[in-house]
Amino acid sequence: MPNLGVCIPLEQMLEILNRKQQPESGTEMKTDEFMNNKKSHEVQLMSELVYGIAKYCGLSQVIDLGSGKGYLSSFLSLQYGLKVYGIDSSNTNTHGANERNRKLKKHWTAYQRRARANVRGHVLEEKKERPEQDKEKCKANSSENLLSTNNSLQSQAQVAAPDSILSQTADVFTDSNICITNKQYELHSGAQLQSDESNTPENVFLNILPADAVEADSSPRSNCRELCEEEKERRKMASLKAKASRSKEANVYSPLTSYITANTELRDIVQDLEDCMLVGLHTCGDLAPSTLRLFNAKPEIKAVCSVGCCYHLLSEEHEIEKDGTHRVWGFPLCRYLKEEGWFCGRNARMAACLALERVAVGQMLPTESLFYRAVLQVIVVEEYGVKRSDRNIGKVYSKTSSFLDYVRKSLKKLELDESKISDSRVMEYFEKYKHRMNEMEAFNMLKVVLGPCIEVLILLDRLCYLQEQDNIAWSGLVKLFDPIKSPRCYAVVSLKKRAFHMQANG
Repeated sequence: MPNLGVCIPLEQMLEILNRKQQPESGTEMKTDEFMNNKKSHEVQLMSELVYGIAKYCGLSQVIDLGSGKGYLSSFLSLQYGLKVYGIDSSNTNTHGANERNRKLKKHWTAYQRRARANVRGHVLEEKKERPEQDKEKCKANSSENLLSTNNSLQSQAQVAAPDSILSQTADVFTDSNICITNKQYELHSGAQLQSDESNTPENVFLNILPADAVEADSSPRSNCRELCEEEKERRKMASLKAKASRSKEANVYSPLTSYITANTELRDIVQDLEDCMLVGLHTCGDLAPSTLRLFNAKPEIKAVCSVGCCYHLLSEEHEIEKDGTHRVWGFPLCRYLKEEGWFCGRNARMAACLALERVAVGQMLPTESLFYRAVLQVIVVEEYGVKRSDRNIGKVYSKTSSFLDYVRKSLKKLELDESKISDSRVMEYFEKYKHRMNEMEAFNMLKVVLGPCIEVLILLDRLCYLQEQDNIAWSGLVKLFDPIKSPRCYAVVSLKKRAFHMQANG
């Protein structure tokens, strides 16, 4: 993909956006504290890009399609202060996202409190360190002054003074120097501490004081008291505003349940829909192309950032025609591939889901589980006459102890009569095909090598679709993730002309 000249690294994209955005909250959340490593990697990088695009286009509302458990939505709202609607087709996911977001807010509050405590602790630590450093300087300065004075007095004493006067004079001089230095330190330390504390989140209100308010030392004592009262009032108002802001942001992320298609009317789902950005992190199957179609069709949507996955679940024109149903298909999108009659098929799309980079670093394919699955399919076709089923067996392999156990549990998942086939008959199938396991491994390795070609075809189809539209200012592919951590690592990003021109004119 990088060699085609259509893919932009994330860092370069952020530079184009002319910024590396800092979180609105002022506290940087560490996602690995409440997500696994893969999800943490994905959410951190994608949220940074989404926030950058949103700010570039002057947008504050984000619609997260296929939001699932709300990882990305929660992070965008809490870390970056964006107003996020997460839409998922599953009620279970929406309920889970609501509950998880409630717990996450508690975590976030504690996280911010801990961050503020760390800032205060750092300030106090510096306050403790400064006296020690200043004392050392005082001692050094006093020693130098004392030595110079003693030399001078000694030369005078040889003519006019006894030794006892020399000693007393030297002691008085030294104490005087220390005293003056300590007073100077107290003034310097107080001013420095005030400066440091003014940068803490709790004293941020000081930044809005007029310039002459800090010149308290040159004012009478009564004015200082009045200023203190004014500061107290400002502190109170700042606290009230902060509470109001927190209350307002309590529902900044709203999980919703709805099935999204290319024809969905977002205003029926999001009541306060405004100019916004559409995002999707690993949107499954047809949801990724539907996201791009929505972006193109709805004038309110000014930008899109979509990372697709599950290519094997994409619908294709020819497959739909065979089923006798008519709807908008997921592939192809662009006019060129439609005119040329391009068709992938499920097996090719399955290959696009494989992870070449992981295999390249030694994470080998699960050969045995793939072999079990292949032999099971032969059994289901030959013994039960079933060539296609709407049911999935899921991750049965990890919960089984043998091939026989695997077949029994899989038949239950498929709701097929287990009694129709004996244990010995099951094992006959295993022995019949066991010698071909190496062939199957070689075939799957070939699929792994060719998989990226199919994925590139699907991604370029989406990019070409966007570039065919008249209302698009810019579109491209951004390599977001480390492909070893997250194999589906490319984001389709696009900005509409109005949003682009708004930024250019601003």
